[in-house]
Amino acid sequence: MSPSAGSGGRRRLLRGETLILATHNAGKLREVAALLAPFGLTVESAGARGLPEPTETETSFIGNARIKALAAARATGLPALADDSGFSAAALDGAPGVLTADWAMQPDGSRDYAKAMALVAERCGDHPDRRAWFSCALVFAWPDGHTEDFLGEVHGRWVFPPRGGQGFGYDPMFIPDGHAETFGEMAPEVKHAISHRARAFALLQAACLP
Repeated sequence: MSPSAGSGGRRRLLRGETLILATHNAGKLREVAALLAPFGLTVESAGARGLPEPTETETSFIGNARIKALAAARATGLPALADDSGFSAAALDGAPGVLTADWAMQPDGSRDYAKAMALVAERCGDHPDRRAWFSCALVFAWPDGHTEDFLGEVHGRWVFPPRGGQGFGYDPMFIPDGHAETFGEMAPEVKHAISHRARAFALLQAACLP
């Protein structure tokens, strides 16, 4: 099926289309697939298709998400959605930011987020500013190079040691504003309703989903 044009020149997906989720991260796949479930789309991941992970060379979440979405769309000939997200601490001038996953990288290529969270706490030290935020960029791309991009953020503060076994990544060290539990302690449906990804997805839904 060909994409339909939405208001303001935006492209919308059509019910029944197959969409490639440009990720090899099982946690992101679960969250984004759950958000897409009501829209009648067939979702396949780049990992399941055996696609390589492109090198992320941009300095923004939108830029890196665009790289991943375009690579998946061009490789498959199908519309693709990429997520690039990260954790930022005010005391570290926004780091780790786009390097969020790199802070967890191990020599064997695996990722140790417990170590990454400890590194955030170590580098922040006794700095009094505990403000932190998660950012999520979502980019839709089509094989012809057209893209649509959306950015969502949720603000709060970081805590250490981490709390809770829900979620993934840096979730156990982040308490969103207005709440007492970390993302790692929250039930998934509570987190999904207020997360950075949910906020970006609300913008995407209004613009591009059937």
